[in-house]
Amino acid sequence: MSPAIELIAINKSFGAVHANKDVNLSVERGTIHGIVGENGAGKSTLMSILYGFYEADSGDIRVNGAPTRIRSSNDAIAAGIGMVHQHFMLVEPLTVVENVMLGAEGGAMLRAGEAKVRKELARLATDYGLEIDVDATVGELSVGLQQRVEILKALYRGANILILDEPTAVLTPAEADALFELLRSLKQQGKTVVLITHKLREIMAITDRVSVMRRGEMVATVETANTSPPELAELMVGRRVLLRVEKTEKAPGAPVLEVDDLSVVDARGVLRVANASFTVHAGEIVGIAGVAGNGQSELLEAIAGMRQPVLGSIRLKGQDIHFSEHNPHRMRGLGLLHVPEDRLRMGLVPAFPAFESAILGFSDEPQLGRGPLLDHDRLIADLAKKMEQYDVRPPAPRLKTSNFSGGNQQKIVLAREIERNPKVLLVGQPTRGVDIGAIEFIHRRLIALRDVGVGILLVSVELDEIMHLSDRILTMCGGRITGERKPDQTNEQDLGLLMAGVTDEAA
Repeated sequence: MSPAIELIAINKSFGAVHANKDVNLSVERGTIHGIVGENGAGKSTLMSILYGFYEADSGDIRVNGAPTRIRSSNDAIAAGIGMVHQHFMLVEPLTVVENVMLGAEGGAMLRAGEAKVRKELARLATDYGLEIDVDATVGELSVGLQQRVEILKALYRGANILILDEPTAVLTPAEADALFELLRSLKQQGKTVVLITHKLREIMAITDRVSVMRRGEMVATVETANTSPPELAELMVGRRVLLRVEKTEKAPGAPVLEVDDLSVVDARGVLRVANASFTVHAGEIVGIAGVAGNGQSELLEAIAGMRQPVLGSIRLKGQDIHFSEHNPHRMRGLGLLHVPEDRLRMGLVPAFPAFESAILGFSDEPQLGRGPLLDHDRLIADLAKKMEQYDVRPPAPRLKTSNFSGGNQQKIVLAREIERNPKVLLVGQPTRGVDIGAIEFIHRRLIALRDVGVGILLVSVELDEIMHLSDRILTMCGGRITGERKPDQTNEQDLGLLMAGVTDEAA
């Protein structure tokens, strides 16, 4: 039987950047095939060629053994290929049915097209366990259910080959488990799945084979059962990678951030953080563990000055923060810097060149200007230096921010905040969508900051990350802090109970 996909000697360049270099890939039918590599290794470019977002400069594509020219996503869909992107392509104010219909309305009489969609969605729900309220507004669904809508869209259009780009980057552990059950079901039904991910544990758990890319080239394809996370990490990076965090025990210093009885409501008046109290000391990492959506995001935003608390107090280095003067600019001036959870919505402007994104929030610094204007030459030179230090690829300060991979965008945000010598650093999801080599680098930077006396408040849905980096761990559920633990005195089961609201008192 011919492979589901064959990519033969694929080349693609963007100016001087050779994103794909003579890449060969073969994916067998009815399998789950992983593709791993560092940020900027060329994985997403290769899949974008397969889905028709880009056309290869040279090379051939075969689908089920037949030579296939793919010049647009319509060509890919016609060939039975569907793609679920890391950042969903959904219209949030529309319903599930309306999103599935978009681009496949079936003619001017929408009622007939809608009836067809409803019937087909009912069948897909039965065949694949993809139950969902088809009349729900997409913007009101959880991230996991929105991803399910994207998969339904692809299946409705007849996809037999499904590409998923970093599908668990924005999912909770429970949502990720549900996705894997779905992928196994699709495989059993004869579908072919191509999974792009940075998470080696997921590769080992779900794939049949895995291909490794490095700097635009395909360096290996192996049976998953015959490899290991350390071997894959070394293939990805080209050197040995520590899959653990190395840090020494260190006595914390004086309190640098004190939060007392803090409560926050959202735009609809719903209580998102309830009576939160804790302290972060100099030279200490305090991790907050919790399922996404339990108030961690609102807590960070309130401390950073992006939201006004309705109750409680914040003290920074012993100074009371009056809420009437509470804003991000003032907090930055006092030495509190912030790496936001959502880099694209709150950390960067995708349409800006990278050197402009790299000064967001700091554009009024005197050294960045030339009279009343920004000194572009200085900004470009400054970012070029940071790109070298943080291994940002490509090292192109003038390149549009949106043209960098997610992990390299994250490095730009981290370089901007860390290199301004914070006294307190708020970090939300520091390694979301980041490759194994960059994760090691980011963890080392955070430990180095802690070791020179910076107080760090860390929010992450990755329990491994929380356990390895934190000196103390707080858990949140329903906007409340439900417990505090030392990493060496707890485990994932204990933290899981606290994250579910089973406090010591309740137990």
